[in-house]
Amino acid sequence: MNLKLHKPLCVFDLETTGTQVGKDKIVEICILKVNPDASRESKTWLVNPEMPIPAEASAVHGIYDTDVAQAPTFKEIAPKILELINGSDLAGFNSNRFDVPLLAEELLRAGLDFDLSKFRLVDAQTIYHKKEPRNLGAAYQYYCGKELLNAHSAEADVLATFEVLDAQVGKYDDLPKDIAGLSDYSYHNKFADLAGMIHFNDKNEEIFAFGKYKGQVVKDVFQKDLGYYGWIQNADFPLYTKKVFTAIQLRAKF
Repeated sequence: MNLKLHKPLCVFDLETTGTQVGKDKIVEICILKVNPDASRESKTWLVNPEMPIPAEASAVHGIYDTDVAQAPTFKEIAPKILELINGSDLAGFNSNRFDVPLLAEELLRAGLDFDLSKFRLVDAQTIYHKKEPRNLGAAYQYYCGKELLNAHSAEADVLATFEVLDAQVGKYDDLPKDIAGLSDYSYHNKFADLAGMIHFNDKNEEIFAFGKYKGQVVKDVFQKDLGYYGWIQNADFPLYTKKVFTAIQLRAKF
């Protein structure tokens, strides 16, 4: 083991109902406790979040309402979790921005005293990003073997981007060589708008990704609450998002 531990390290990961720390809940938690002598113990719990798991969240982690229907609530397992991590440090991937804050929130909701100042926090994603920069200059060096001069001048950047893209297609045999295929491959998630405020459900229907109608079909909401469409058009949303909402509204009339 390369790590030098002076006390146990609890590496953990959460699967959740969403990404909003203030309101979303844990549906699964796994903790790997690594001791200074390199011995390990691991525990995984499914958790009943006491709320429906949104379809878009289930699509990511594969956990559905039926999977957690008989699982304990977080409040029921919280003392065991706290017992396991007490006296340890905490680590994860993107944990400082999400997993740790949500775990702390859940423990406090359960009425348990949780003091983050007692833990050292290690985030492997932050280390990864700092040690392996994911910018155009790093990509140019990796794929093309060249140093990007005059970075952030538009001309230098576009020339380097083209060379990187061409080199990527040459490097990976399973990468599409046509633009249509590359376009599909480039999406992390496919949204109806550019800002990611309108998602698609499993029936390929546009659904809200925000607000009081989050997860509901846009055309159905507009049919029952046309005022919400008016509010969107007058609110500070991107123009393209408003355009898509208008197209959905017009399409619903026919």
